[in-house]
Amino acid sequence: MLRKSLIAGALALFTGAAFAADPAPRGKPEDVGMSSERLALIAAAVNAEIAKDQLPGAVLAIARRGKLVYFEAFGYRDKAANIPMTTDSIFNIASMTKPNAAVAGLQMLEQGKLTMDEPVSRTFPSFARMQVAVMDDKRENIVNRVAANRQITIQDLYRHTSGMIYGGRGATAVHKMFPEGSSQASLSMTGDEFIAQMAATPLLWQPGSTWDYGFGLDVLGLAVEKTSGLKLPDYLQRNVWTPLGMTDTHFVVPADKAGRYAKPLPIDPETKQPQAMRQLTSPAKFDCGGGCMASTAGDYMRFAMMLLNKGTYGGQRILGRKTVEFMTSNHLAPDVKNLLVNGDPTRADYGFGLGVAVRTQPGVVRLIGSIGDFSWPGASGTNWWADPKEELAVVWMAHSPGSVRWKYRQMINALVYQALVD
Repeated sequence: MLRKSLIAGALALFTGAAFAADPAPRGKPEDVGMSSERLALIAAAVNAEIAKDQLPGAVLAIARRGKLVYFEAFGYRDKAANIPMTTDSIFNIASMTKPNAAVAGLQMLEQGKLTMDEPVSRTFPSFARMQVAVMDDKRENIVNRVAANRQITIQDLYRHTSGMIYGGRGATAVHKMFPEGSSQASLSMTGDEFIAQMAATPLLWQPGSTWDYGFGLDVLGLAVEKTSGLKLPDYLQRNVWTPLGMTDTHFVVPADKAGRYAKPLPIDPETKQPQAMRQLTSPAKFDCGGGCMASTAGDYMRFAMMLLNKGTYGGQRILGRKTVEFMTSNHLAPDVKNLLVNGDPTRADYGFGLGVAVRTQPGVVRLIGSIGDFSWPGASGTNWWADPKEELAVVWMAHSPGSVRWKYRQMINALVYQALVD
């Protein structure tokens, strides 16, 4: 048995009060098959990382069987200013934007629009005649361009099989032609300019042949805008965020909320190089569906529980049950080359659904979980997952944008699962 002193110490100085509105009804861990004593190990482990200057602070929310059993803040929102972390702190969620854009696209699908096999060129005609690069043996030069075997489809956008890859995820001649990532693209060009560049740049892979991380959800977000007649933030506000009570989720954080922005450590704990993070307090040139949102742990827990509950939460239906089942099923056929390791090493060997990674087998992968669990993290250091078999949803918010984030994804994953006792 763990001693009571361990529990008290673990929950002490760096565990903040729950200032944010609870995203779900509170429950006792023991009532839903979790151990309070074992949950106390989380604070001990996270606080040790903060004390070693590996992490400025974090917020963790855990829900099981519809009950919120853990919602705690650790460390500092702004360590240099000695401002403690609170559960309502705001974080850049980076690629955790992608599942939101995917839900918007799937709502279009439910209306008979933006269907899976539909070519993207139906929405953006410039995509009608895409080309694929042929490179030399060292992949340093493009020696030819050949016509794509088929058009990029809407499904390709969701599952990262479009061939439009992130430039910052490789060193080939094709990578050098693409923007580094979603946020960088949104700052440097308008939505129309972005679509024009994507259509004019040769693909790294034939459409549908390879999972490789890229701009699919950005294009999908712009397709939602064109199809719905609403800007992506306005569409999501009306159809997802407001119904779910996600009051602190934004593409541009309002001035009266900017004081709640969490800051990363000024020095990367592993490389010892200066690091900074863009604050989403002013608009970009377009609202990127691939990585431009800010949110809180409480807000994202509402979103995660909606998906865990097959499309409904708090009396609001966002997606149909079968649509969520379709979204969270593996969409990579055996003949699709799987390079998920390029997107996130901790999701290597996962399958991929529509905007989310999906576990397809026990073992092999680096994370504890169940067949069918689904997720997608953010390069800012944020992470979430849902495990339908265990009726479990977890949201981790931290600004740790360097490679140390891989450590925390595995550490928090293990700490949460070890607390299950039924």
